[in-house]
Amino acid sequence: MVRELDVNRLLVLMEVAHARSIAEAARKLAFTPSALSQQIAKLETELGTRLLERRPGGVTPTPVGAVLVDHAERVIGELRQARAALDAAIATQPQRLALGSFATAAQLLVPTALAALQARHPRAELSLVAIEPPEGYGLVTSGDLDVLITHRYPGVAPVPHPGLDRQPLLDDPLRLVVPVGHRLTEGAARGGIDLDGLENETWISGAPGIPNRTCLETLARPVGFEPRVAYESADYHVILALVGAGLGIALVPASILAGADHSHVSVHDLQGHTPAREISIVHRRRPTALVHELATFLHTAANGTSLSGSPRLP
Repeated sequence: MVRELDVNRLLVLMEVAHARSIAEAARKLAFTPSALSQQIAKLETELGTRLLERRPGGVTPTPVGAVLVDHAERVIGELRQARAALDAAIATQPQRLALGSFATAAQLLVPTALAALQARHPRAELSLVAIEPPEGYGLVTSGDLDVLITHRYPGVAPVPHPGLDRQPLLDDPLRLVVPVGHRLTEGAARGGIDLDGLENETWISGAPGIPNRTCLETLARPVGFEPRVAYESADYHVILALVGAGLGIALVPASILAGADHSHVSVHDLQGHTPAREISIVHRRRPTALVHELATFLHTAANGTSLSGSPRLP
């Protein structure tokens, strides 16, 4: 018979899974790596199964471990929310809000929203961490983050998020970027460049499984070709530099292009297609007043952007 689960060991397992490193989790929890390893070992002994796979690149949950991590995130999240509500009730702690965001949104939307929130609540302790999609949902469930700004490309399956609310914030159109003087620009119609004519082009995109690569493959599949991606990068600034050097073509979000150097690239729509990545806010289903206010400020910031996509009204 399995004994009652120890919440402290659940916390250790969750932090190790999030950090993908026993050493990094130990640093965050202010314990030694050996102490955390002992806690994991005790939990595995109690359950009679392995919970973590230890590999050269770090640790990952086993299938059983992933199930337990999912539940641990919910349990720890509820306990942290209870602690925050108690602190607010007895007014012993300042309000806190932790925001996670991918880089583009952190530059485009976050500064004005956080500044407005800080002005309304000078004593509030606000923080921002970098989180690249599709990561971050578990951190909101566990209470490590209060709000997550994330995105989803066309063709990418949505991340299951039980217990969380997801609000669409902004559509970020994807544009076709080609080198200046490329043959595609010569016959480009006002309605854009036809995807049918791109079968033999060299593409620059993320690695297989990366959201922008999945989107590109999803768009090309109905046309009947598989994009030949010769250069892979997760960094759009690198992608634009490669396009500008004449090495290939790429799909790039309008939010990236808004502040980019266009002297070596030419930007076009895709004829008959209007792909866009959907930028969204994710938070727990019982958000604090501070989270509500931040969401409002983020919507205001989205409405003030110059993107040709459509802001999503709250």
